[in-house]
Amino acid sequence: CAHGVDHGLRPEASQELDLVEDLAAGLKVEFSRTRIQLEKGGNLQARARRARYQALRAAALRSGSALIATGHHADDRAETVLLRLLRGAGPRGLAVLAPRDKDMIRPLLGARQRDIAAHLRRHGLKFAIDPSNGDSRFLRVRVRQELLPALERLSPGIVRHLNALADQLLAMGPSSPSLLDEAGGALSLSRAHWDQIRRAQERGLRRARILLPGGRQVVMDPSTGLPHLATASLGLR
Repeated sequence: CAHGVDHGLRPEASQELDLVEDLAAGLKVEFSRTRIQLEKGGNLQARARRARYQALRAAALRSGSALIATGHHADDRAETVLLRLLRGAGPRGLAVLAPRDKDMIRPLLGARQRDIAAHLRRHGLKFAIDPSNGDSRFLRVRVRQELLPALERLSPGIVRHLNALADQLLAMGPSSPSLLDEAGGALSLSRAHWDQIRRAQERGLRRARILLPGGRQVVMDPSTGLPHLATASLGLR
């Protein structure tokens, strides 16, 4: 089923959700909507996000849905990493927007915003753009319009790099200091190895072993499910 949330901030929002309802009807997908009224306070985007997720979880409960899929894409994730950096976040704070996070899934994380826009145009799908996405009063918008384009001019693959960083930090989990090499330094792994660790964690494979060059292995702690480098002192073969 599909569900739309009207934050009560713009009169156009109801008409925009009509587009979604029409598409859902054409696909024979059940559609519902919630109109919310935001609590007063600062940080409008944060308040809207909290209220939106509350509404989505309530809709999921009513429909008996186990998971909520959102439209976050690779650019959203890169922007969030940069926002956290600007606010002084450490490694755990940069592990943002996991592909699967409890009842949330984000199936479009591998796609750039421009890829999604091209898909919509190619298939003639109607869409609407929230004008707040261009409102420079919000720090996220300035990151989107100023910082990220500047970084892309210096490094065209920056969005991919920032997404890889978030993946690596997610794979390390809350106990990242334990993922050290034999000399006590940070263990250097390829993105492919981090992906294997992340998949093992997501699937609950607490006895998984990830083979590294040189015969080394990263193993998952059976009691905690967290990764660490296997050493002779652990009695592992």
